[in-house]
Amino acid sequence: MESLVFITGATGGLGKAMAIECASRGWDLFLTDLGKDRLAALGCGLERSYGVRVRYAAADLTDASSRAALFEGLKSGGLKFRALINVAGTDHEGLFLERSAEQIQTILRLNVEATLMVTHELLAHRDQALTFRIVNVSSLAAFFSMPVKATYAASKRFLLDFSLALRNELRDQNVTVTALCPAGLPTTESCIAAIESQGILGQLTTEDIGKVAHQTIEAALRGKAIVIPGVLNQIARWLGGLVPATTVADIVGSRWRSAQQRRAGVCD
Repeated sequence: MESLVFITGATGGLGKAMAIECASRGWDLFLTDLGKDRLAALGCGLERSYGVRVRYAAADLTDASSRAALFEGLKSGGLKFRALINVAGTDHEGLFLERSAEQIQTILRLNVEATLMVTHELLAHRDQALTFRIVNVSSLAAFFSMPVKATYAASKRFLLDFSLALRNELRDQNVTVTALCPAGLPTTESCIAAIESQGILGQLTTEDIGKVAHQTIEAALRGKAIVIPGVLNQIARWLGGLVPATTVADIVGSRWRSAQQRRAGVCD
């Protein structure tokens, strides 16, 4: 039986780029996301273009029963996996007190809970004959306290710490764990709007999605722990470590508030 690469959030911008990158290497895939029709279209296109086999299943990873149904399908199919790429994630940007309880819960359920549950399940289905590669999509935000994106940044910090700890736990079991920590990625209209609202700095720190996918897979195959695409982003992470956390929060908070004001001005 073939060994598959499991990708969550597969029909989004980065998820699709990861799927294309893996398919171009001849790896068979298992894709999951919310929309069955979009998954079917993506799978069909990848099979035609790269000659790989693509399985898929629609699932709401924030819902425990939907996850359980997805996992049961993996068990009943006797599927084995060579890699897991946890792309699925979300954000509801804005001041914490202005976010609804549902928005906060969605960030935590998708970014944190779903990633952990999928990872735990997929490790039980890994192909023991191959090195199992895990990629968790964190964020450059994981290295900073970020007012206006407080819950999102904290969730991404959780994923970074989790990835590094799990990497240590599994290093003697032929498993590698890589945390991808990008800055801006033009994956959706809202992401593009957020990047544009940050002016020239937002443009300079934004990376091409296809290049990020290629760089990440290459790094995962080498067993690298952390990937930060872009020299400027790497410098920002380094400089951030030299400044007190409260000062960083002040700088980041001022930047994001200004960006929000510019976006509000455009929308008015």
